[in-house]
Amino acid sequence: MAYDLEGIEQIEKEELKRLYDTKEKSPIIIDVREPSEYIEGHIPGVPLLPMNQVPEVIDQIKKDESYVLVCRSGSRSHHTALYFKDNGINNVKNFAGGMLAWDSETETGMENPVEEIGQLYNKK
Repeated sequence: MAYDLEGIEQIEKEELKRLYDTKEKSPIIIDVREPSEYIEGHIPGVPLLPMNQVPEVIDQIKKDESYVLVCRSGSRSHHTALYFKDNGINNVKNFAGGMLAWDSETETGMENPVEEIGQLYNKK
């Protein structure tokens, strides 16, 4: 069940699975872990935008979209969600359990690194 922490909605794996399985364009799910972690295993198709790169591109991220952020345990993605909010991106949620809680399909390798922010909005 979703809950609020520091103004950020925290979602559990069942909610993330539901959002992922709908294959809708929104919300945009973003993995904010390091490339080495992403390569070891990530949610198929989910783009990688490492937390440390977010400040460089925050002004390019669309404020009117909705996002769910994912990391290993939910801590880095929570802090990144707070940073999104501080920069006027209000429709952002955090996957509270992170990849440690994800028990559905995963993919290995560097599948979908974000090289330009426009990639986030071209979901097939």
